[in-house]
Amino acid sequence: MHIASLIRRTLGLKGHRVEKVIEKDGEILARLLPKKGFRPRCATCAKKMPGYDTLSERRWRHVPVWGIPVTLLYRPRRGRCSKCGVTVEEMPWNSGKSRLTLPLIIVLATYAKILSFEEVARLCSVHWNTVRSAVASAVTYGLENRDTTDVIAIGTDEISRRKGHTYVTMVYDLTRMRLLWCGDGREMATLKSFFEQWGKDRCEAIKAVCMDMLPGYERAVRESVPHAVIVFDKFHIAQQLMRAVDTVRREEARALGEQQIDVLKKTKYIWLKNPENLTEGQRARLSELEKLNLKVNRAYLLKEGFRHFWDYTYRANAEKYLDDWLWWATHSRLEPMRDFAWMIRRHKEEILNYFRVPITNAAVEGMNRKAKVVSQRAYGYRTFGTFQLALYHVMGDLPMPETTHRFL
Repeated sequence: MHIASLIRRTLGLKGHRVEKVIEKDGEILARLLPKKGFRPRCATCAKKMPGYDTLSERRWRHVPVWGIPVTLLYRPRRGRCSKCGVTVEEMPWNSGKSRLTLPLIIVLATYAKILSFEEVARLCSVHWNTVRSAVASAVTYGLENRDTTDVIAIGTDEISRRKGHTYVTMVYDLTRMRLLWCGDGREMATLKSFFEQWGKDRCEAIKAVCMDMLPGYERAVRESVPHAVIVFDKFHIAQQLMRAVDTVRREEARALGEQQIDVLKKTKYIWLKNPENLTEGQRARLSELEKLNLKVNRAYLLKEGFRHFWDYTYRANAEKYLDDWLWWATHSRLEPMRDFAWMIRRHKEEILNYFRVPITNAAVEGMNRKAKVVSQRAYGYRTFGTFQLALYHVMGDLPMPETTHRFL
């Protein structure tokens, strides 16, 4: 099969033909011409139109053949469309103003889902900017053509992008476990910009939002989607509880250390682990510590009591249990546990919403780890824009453009 036939087949040419193929300076150059009798089609509405003029020659980088670069040469025609006016013709290999052919965009973007941009550039013998341009084209197409009609429950969280408290706000679809949007920062304005871009109709379809207890996020949701049920993520609540228990342990260990008593040395995870996850040695050590009148033991019992709160099915029963637990915690004479209990009391309604809409950010935490892998395999991204492209491309579950030939 000749190179010209390969190009014609992989591009799906119908109204165009390959005039000639030459090799020059280690590069394959393929010149294309329109077929006689084929009128140009409007690139916007795809209707046939009479010719108007011919533009200067353009070059497109195509998929390499056996490691040899391939470039397409063509002079695009313009036509006078009855609907769109004077416009450039539709070309099956073209994607907007990109200098890459659609098949090459798909090849580079497919590799970029599993490798860093730098590795893709090295394997495909292209520049790093070429890979970024291909991913940008694929992401733009995917965002314009993705289906968002079934987005009714979203989860929000933040991840650290680099040192210096530089954060990225992540918004996920909890139904299909995909990234919907990401923005630079973790302020109220950051999340509000998501709802503004999402649009009024799609915001009205959102029924529930799961988040941690950042005040800025909560205000943004209340102002932008006031009809949505806010559910505070129970795993973030458990994390706050663990910090309170560990604070009690550290304060008591410091006080005992002044008396030359190191009974709490190396016991951090004994108090933080669930009982069923303790090793035999940790169980024996815990049994000994429970015989002592330790403050951390009271905090441990409060922690274990709070775990049972999530086992309830009905909101009324859960609320009654929570009220009893809050009384116990606020009268425990343990300041970190009291502070945690008052925080729970302030956000009681949003926490109890879990029994109305049982959603969590468990999947979100998994997706956050995937986002960190995207960053780590490239050893970080210098700009947020490139990091955002990589996140959308890998985690957005975006559709890819269709081609007549599948290269991978």
